[in-house]
Amino acid sequence: MELTNSYLEEGFPFRGRKRKKMEEFLEKNGLTYDAEIVYSVLLCREDGEIIGCGSRHENILKCIAVDASYQGEGLLPRIVTQLVKQAYSCGISHLFLFTKPEYQVIFGDMGFYPITGTDSMLLLENRKDGISLYLEEELARCPVVQGKEAGAIVMNANPFTFGHRYLTETAAKACALLHVFVLSADASEFPADVRLRLVREGCQDLKNVIVHGSSEYLISHATFPDYFLKDKAGASDKAAELDLKIFGDYFRKAFHITKRFVGEEPFSPVTRAYNEQMKQTLPAYGIEVVEIPRKTSGDTVISATLVREKFLAGDMEAVRPLVPDTTYRYLVSDAGTALRKQLLERQS
Repeated sequence: MELTNSYLEEGFPFRGRKRKKMEEFLEKNGLTYDAEIVYSVLLCREDGEIIGCGSRHENILKCIAVDASYQGEGLLPRIVTQLVKQAYSCGISHLFLFTKPEYQVIFGDMGFYPITGTDSMLLLENRKDGISLYLEEELARCPVVQGKEAGAIVMNANPFTFGHRYLTETAAKACALLHVFVLSADASEFPADVRLRLVREGCQDLKNVIVHGSSEYLISHATFPDYFLKDKAGASDKAAELDLKIFGDYFRKAFHITKRFVGEEPFSPVTRAYNEQMKQTLPAYGIEVVEIPRKTSGDTVISATLVREKFLAGDMEAVRPLVPDTTYRYLVSDAGTALRKQLLERQS
């Protein structure tokens, strides 16, 4: 269909009737609206009818669609260009995009490079060899241990507890060098920079442990977009599949990882299922998955969930035996008090 005139409309994000129209447009194009969106752009005909849209959450572009009647008219680059431009204006230059494999060439022409993919999805970024450059930078911080076995832990540490410390200590005893990757996506109650700092401070006495920010290359369940998957119930499995492929293809090779350590998961069904998928997937890459029982305090299993619950309730006496001194000092500091207030306001 020929397009004579059109205009772009921005939302931060859209609300009310405009958001409803966007949701309906996405549904017509086989997608669902993602509640994490912070910015959207609509491409509309002169009469106000939506013929294309795209959105962003942090540094992830998502919910991008063009009406089938107008595909081939060069509308998609207009949408993506506006999303990139707006992200740059917010100080975000490194962008990621999840899409279906059949759209690799289209997004490739717009400056997005594939990182990895499965039969149902593809992860791209707007930096050529971005993941390789990230790994080179992290490797430069590591001591050379020739012919030695390296292990790895991937943790969210929301926040760092004695449970995380126990897992790290136990794993460190089982290998010459242990890499701890802290998920960096800000989808947790504790900000990414705080979580990374608390892990580093809590492990600084463990001489064979190197703590890394994971950049954005290890995917958390919280940030994985399921908006283009028809089977929403299987989204966690799809996220795990993509995440483990990145870990096996890139992280294993770069850091010579032969073991990945995980804590037993008695509470979260999603994390427990991820651990099971890890056991099935990583051995094919030559990585042994070692599951370590959870640390307890008396009869209580230590978890970050419990720490957050006590922290938000202001019960610092209950928090004290669950976290290292470094974490506790942050929780009772002015910064920790401000974060607690912020989280409580968010709940109300």
